[in-house]
Amino acid sequence: MTDYEIIELFFARDEQAIRETDAKYGAYCTSIAQNILKSPSDAEECVNDTYLKAWNSIPPERPNALKAFLGCIVRRLSLDRYRSWHTAKRDRNLEVAFEELSDCVPMRDEDTLVLRELLNEFLASLDPRDRITFMRRYWYAMPPAQIAKLDKISVNAVTVRLYKTRNKLRDFLAERGYRV
Repeated sequence: MTDYEIIELFFARDEQAIRETDAKYGAYCTSIAQNILKSPSDAEECVNDTYLKAWNSIPPERPNALKAFLGCIVRRLSLDRYRSWHTAKRDRNLEVAFEELSDCVPMRDEDTLVLRELLNEFLASLDPRDRITFMRRYWYAMPPAQIAKLDKISVNAVTVRLYKTRNKLRDFLAERGYRV
């Protein structure tokens, strides 16, 4: 079933929309939640919450890209759950990923829209290999060892690639007047 057809089911308030969404994007949403939460049961809850949020958002919203729409929802819900459940006991993988990025991207709310546009421009400027590695680490919260296994390269090669990409990002943002 196409994304358009699934969205039409949402607009018709047909519960089949949830089943079709799960069939097409369930594994994708689960992998995002699992990478962040490291718990199958928590990941499953976030995915179910994602479907509920999608049900309540469509309509009136009509996403252009259903996969990206669902990915944003599940990531946000997973990060919220992670923060609320792990304030005292932190998962070092996710914390390290945030620390790596904090050197070049300050986490401030007031610049969210500007930063989003700059990040999209930066990601578009990268070669596909670097863009995929960057997104796997900082969007999907994959540990470097998992990225290395997927790319069939060493963990060191992944960390070097990420280091160089973060430096490019820092320079890119500085060139455009974004203060770190």
